[in-house]
Amino acid sequence: MSLNEWVQRQELRGRTAFSVEEVRDVFPDRSDNVLRTDLSRLHTTRKVQLVHRGFYVIVPVQYRLKGVVPPAYYINELMAYLKKPYYVGLLSAAAVYGATHQRAMEMQVMTIPPRSRTSRNNLISWHYRQEIPSHLLVTKNAEMGIIKYSNPELTAVDLVQFASNIGGYGRAATVLVELIEMVDIDKLVDVFPYTSTAALQRLGYLLEHVLFEQEKADRLYSVLRENKTFYKSIPLSTEHPIAPTGHNRWWVNANIQIEIDEL
Repeated sequence: MSLNEWVQRQELRGRTAFSVEEVRDVFPDRSDNVLRTDLSRLHTTRKVQLVHRGFYVIVPVQYRLKGVVPPAYYINELMAYLKKPYYVGLLSAAAVYGATHQRAMEMQVMTIPPRSRTSRNNLISWHYRQEIPSHLLVTKNAEMGIIKYSNPELTAVDLVQFASNIGGYGRAATVLVELIEMVDIDKLVDVFPYTSTAALQRLGYLLEHVLFEQEKADRLYSVLRENKTFYKSIPLSTEHPIAPTGHNRWWVNANIQIEIDEL
C-alpha cells in the first residue's frame, strides 16, 4: 500500500488529519527520507497540507484548487495533537457573536504556554494565558467536528486585556459596540478569576466613557463593589505618559484618545 492510498482510505473513513508519527507507525519498514519524499509529493499535488510541524491535513475536494484549508476545518484536531487546551477568541470569537466589523484575517487561538516555535501557519495567530477556563467556553459545530469559542463575557474581557494583540483599544472598543448586546454583565463574575482588576477597570471605563453604555457600566461597577474589588490608579494605555485628566470612578487615567470606527 502506498502512502497516497493510505491517505485516501483515511479520507473515506471521515478523518481530516494525521501526524508524521502515525505515518511512521503505519510504514515502519520505510525510511524517513522515503516518507518525507512521499509526503512532499502529496503536498505538491495538494492532497495534503502541512499546517503545523509534524501535522498534516487531508485537503478536501472543495479546497484542493487553492490548496489551503481554513483552520476552522482542523483546529480541534490540531490542538488534540498538541495536547493543549484552547479556545478561539478575541476578534475571531467576536465575529461568531455578530461583531464582524473588525474581523481578523487569521484565526485567533488562545492556549497555554509554552509558546509554539514550530508553527509556520500564517492562518492562525497564537495568544497565551496561564489557564484556559473550560466552563467559559462555547462549543459550536464546524464543517468537520467542533470548535471551542470563548463565551461573550470572556470574549469582551479578553478584547480589553489583550487589546495590544488586536491593534489597540480603538479596535477593541469598535468590536465591543457590536458585541456588548450579547454580554450579560452579571456573568462577568465568572471571568474575574481569569483576568486582572486592571482589565475590568479599563472595560468599565470603555463602557461608560467611550461606548456610553451607562446602564451596563453601572451594573459592572456594582458587581465589582459587591465583590470588594480593590482599585488602584492605572493608565488606560501603558505605552503613553500619564495625562493630566480629571478623576473618574474607574481610576483609569485617560491618557489616549479612542476613536470608534463607523459601523
